[in-house]
Amino acid sequence: MAAISSLVSAPELLAGLGDPRLRVLDASWHLDGTPAPPIFETGHIPGAAFFDLETISDQANPLPHMMPSSEQFAAQVGALGVSATDRIVVYDTFGLFTAARAWWMFRAMGCDRVQVLDGGLPAWKRMGGSLETGAASPRPSVFKPDPRQQMIADLARVRAALAAGEPVLDARAAARFAGTAPEPRPGLRAGHMPGAVNLPFGELLTAEGLMREPEALEAAFAVRGLGPADRPIASCGSGVTAAVPLLALALLGREGVLYDGSWAEWGGRDDTEVVTGP
Repeated sequence: MAAISSLVSAPELLAGLGDPRLRVLDASWHLDGTPAPPIFETGHIPGAAFFDLETISDQANPLPHMMPSSEQFAAQVGALGVSATDRIVVYDTFGLFTAARAWWMFRAMGCDRVQVLDGGLPAWKRMGGSLETGAASPRPSVFKPDPRQQMIADLARVRAALAAGEPVLDARAAARFAGTAPEPRPGLRAGHMPGAVNLPFGELLTAEGLMREPEALEAAFAVRGLGPADRPIASCGSGVTAAVPLLALALLGREGVLYDGSWAEWGGRDDTEVVTGP
């Protein structure tokens, strides 16, 4: 199948809504614990199903929303009516916040025809797009995964990268990276991994929640010392917004890796070094 961009605009999505191979998924998630499914039912893009980052995760792992097994992922997204050959578009209710995590999960499971709606549901509404209400009732499908384990970094891989001086990006806000703001999850130390570089995911977005132009994305990486040949590991609080810089890299024709445990793992252990300051 022909390659497609990892980003799609609201008008482009509207034009494709009649495609029988299109699957639209709302991948909203709220850090404050607000249940997302009821919000989905109050208004979503027509034909969309809800991709729950909390339940489509490794339920046996104490860390939040860790990548599930390929078997679990296949069963759950198949129940949402998604096959690996569909064109998949994911969005969230914020703009561009959690949808990139779902995009990365599909990529890590072997899907290349997956896109993020630029600007999310707010962009859809600004365009005048209609909404459906109520729960979704997708027709189940069969999803055949083709896992790409190289896209996922564990603790050992991150430690090795830091020791070798390889680039590790932290997508958290600058104050959390510096340790001057507390972590939202209890029990986590404040600060960052020694050798990590801060690139708050919001710097890659416009005020409207749209991805910035390629030149601005290139500049954001370049000022942190990353060139076209670098394949950084991205981290954040719990592996969600770390996918935003990975999406930006994909738009530039480059690749990166996601540290799934992120700060929820690193900052919660007593055998990992934590530093503070910019």
